[in-house]
Amino acid sequence: MKNLNLAVITAFIGITLASCDTSDDTKEPTPTPTPVEAQKPLVIAHRGAQSILPEHTLEGFEKAVELGADFIEPDLVLTKDGHLIVRHEPMLSGTTNVAEIEEFADLKSTKELDGKMVTDWFSTDFTLAQIKTLKAKQAFDGRSKEFDNQFDIPTFEEVIELAKKQTESAKRTIGIYPEIKHPLFHNEIFDFKMEDKLIDALEKANWNSQSAPVFVQCFEVAPLQYINSKSSVKLVQLISTYNINKDGSLDFNVPEGDFISYGSPFDFFKSGDERTYAFFATKEGMEFTATYADGIGPWKPFIISYKTSETGEIELLPATDFITLAHENNLLVHPYTFRNENMQWSGATPETEYHLFFDAGIDGMFTDYTNEAVKAVNTWVK
Repeated sequence: MKNLNLAVITAFIGITLASCDTSDDTKEPTPTPTPVEAQKPLVIAHRGAQSILPEHTLEGFEKAVELGADFIEPDLVLTKDGHLIVRHEPMLSGTTNVAEIEEFADLKSTKELDGKMVTDWFSTDFTLAQIKTLKAKQAFDGRSKEFDNQFDIPTFEEVIELAKKQTESAKRTIGIYPEIKHPLFHNEIFDFKMEDKLIDALEKANWNSQSAPVFVQCFEVAPLQYINSKSSVKLVQLISTYNINKDGSLDFNVPEGDFISYGSPFDFFKSGDERTYAFFATKEGMEFTATYADGIGPWKPFIISYKTSETGEIELLPATDFITLAHENNLLVHPYTFRNENMQWSGATPETEYHLFFDAGIDGMFTDYTNEAVKAVNTWVK
């Protein structure tokens, strides 16, 4: 059972961010943070500096560190030969040039993913050697395509190595925040657990511990519980919702044929458990989550939602009791995703949005715009 006091976890974060000695990977850094350092919200670079460079590239992660990120966030999927690579989804066409390579045309297939039939090129049909012939591209419309088809697809081990090297060069600890994507999907394909691959990689890096600069996240529950039974690494339960109703309430009813994981953990659905992600925002749900996790990562409207008028005007609602309930159960709160393009919460500037959520009590946040988040942390007065 996870039963660490929140103050202890917060102090650890301050220690992690203040330390910089990695000359001996077997030695845990122990500098004492100032109270201010221990209380600053963590800046988690969501898939790297993806507002500038293609997501999930070593160059994008390095840029995020340069901009001041505390943690870099790699999403993990598996290759045909069992390697963890860094992509947002097992589908490759949205973030790589795979569709442009004729020799891979016959690898396009249709698979069921979290209840939805998807036609694409899947990482599970490619060897690592084949993956290494692909190049990354910008996934978001409206963002620069200048660096498309220039950068390789990294492995998880390469991201760990980068974080350690950046820790040395930046003179501060750079953490990693890996998300295991669709583990149930992967585990039905392979004769091993995706979770074990993650644990093995962390063990090899000497980062398979509570004190390591690592958070492991997942939208499913059973994989986190399994990791908790095998490792003391810090864990975060992600939660989502399908939509925001006009009155600001959250809609967990996923239309037939869409991704079930938008409304509930897919492993819950497969096992017949009817609880949606709404459960995790309750007192009972927080108590449950605290039995295996150290934190909870909600979509932002779980904390601050908004009404939408018939004319499209936005009215922010008061903060919910989500953070209070989480902190009462020693759970850190790291909401996602802060993007300049999403104006619902921002008012005049992105800084306004960050400060709104900092005032509500979040402990960190996933951001596409690392520079904006770092600036907001530095200008925020608690």
